[in-house]
Amino acid sequence: MSQLIIIGANLIAVSILVFGLYFPRYQRRDMIVAVLGLNVGVMVVATALAASEVSAGLGLGLFGVLSIIRLRSSELAQEEIAYYFTALALGLLAGFQLDPAWMTPALMVLVLMALYVGDHPRLFAGNRRQQMQLDRAITDEGQIAAELGRLLGAEIKAIKVKRIDFVRDTTTVDVRYRLFDDPNGELLSGDPAGDRVAIR
Repeated sequence: MSQLIIIGANLIAVSILVFGLYFPRYQRRDMIVAVLGLNVGVMVVATALAASEVSAGLGLGLFGVLSIIRLRSSELAQEEIAYYFTALALGLLAGFQLDPAWMTPALMVLVLMALYVGDHPRLFAGNRRQQMQLDRAITDEGQIAAELGRLLGAEIKAIKVKRIDFVRDTTTVDVRYRLFDDPNGELLSGDPAGDRVAIR
């Protein structure tokens, strides 16, 4: 299979990743250039490394360093990190020649399908995660769970107390919960990752 065909397959795959999966779900325009730039950059350098005598391990190590710098420069959700590294993986797949040749596009499709299914809005649609601040200092986790269940109108799955402040009389909690089913489905829509909120 021609390298140009592999490059074309990569460009199609990353376009599906960015414009078909990521942007419709997260609406972050700034990540479009980051993901596209990473993918094409990795593909170009990986292709050059595959055709030269430079160690591929050296190239992968450089990409690892660049990825750490990128991920530390801005707060990314776990889902967005997955898209970021998927773009990196697609670029690497396009840069290195695999035998048999059909394996490269097949692996690209596999990566995209895994992300499509794993990040599908209907997968565990009612599950949420929030970091919340209660307006009371509570030390009993059972009482905290009951209070959160009342405030959120949800089934509390897990809580992790982050901070109890007796001076300000507040409790900061990381909570995982599942919304009760709504016949209209309205409660199950929206961002599964949730937002940080303060309960006053």
